[in-house]
Amino acid sequence: MATSWAVLKKPDLSMALNGILAGLVGITAGADQMAALSASIIGLIAGAIVVFSVLFFDKVKIDDPVGAISVHLVAGIWGTLAVGIFGGLAGGAQLVSQLIGIISIGIFSFAFAFIVFSIIKAAMGLRVSEEEEFEGLDVGEHGNVAYADFQTVSVGGGLSSATPRA
Repeated sequence: MATSWAVLKKPDLSMALNGILAGLVGITAGADQMAALSASIIGLIAGAIVVFSVLFFDKVKIDDPVGAISVHLVAGIWGTLAVGIFGGLAGGAQLVSQLIGIISIGIFSFAFAFIVFSIIKAAMGLRVSEEEEFEGLDVGEHGNVAYADFQTVSVGGGLSSATPRA
């Protein structure tokens, strides 16, 4: 909350909640090795990092409306590195090991996801229709309207965006 308030000039509940989650994710990798003070520092750093990460992904236009990439990927990487920094072996061997692990898992995850999503795309497609995308998957998949206060508007004969009802 303090970081989002300092950076955004106002408190932001979603950033505060993501900060809490990021703190939990950040300490998970080293939970068995950390003293309470180290765990607190790691969690606080993860909570601060997530604010900057969410802003970065928004700036580069990566669609992540709830900040899951920032919470899980970025805070997870920080927490994994923190094992080598706060709980590691002398000489930095643990930090190097953690870095190798991050890179290895990143390469595997990217390759595996690329293959699986390529197969899904070829077999049945990855996207819903433009109409269903605009209407919202809450209706198409669940038969429920999640945002009753929003409606679609027609601009120039086509759908444009969701706007609050007057």
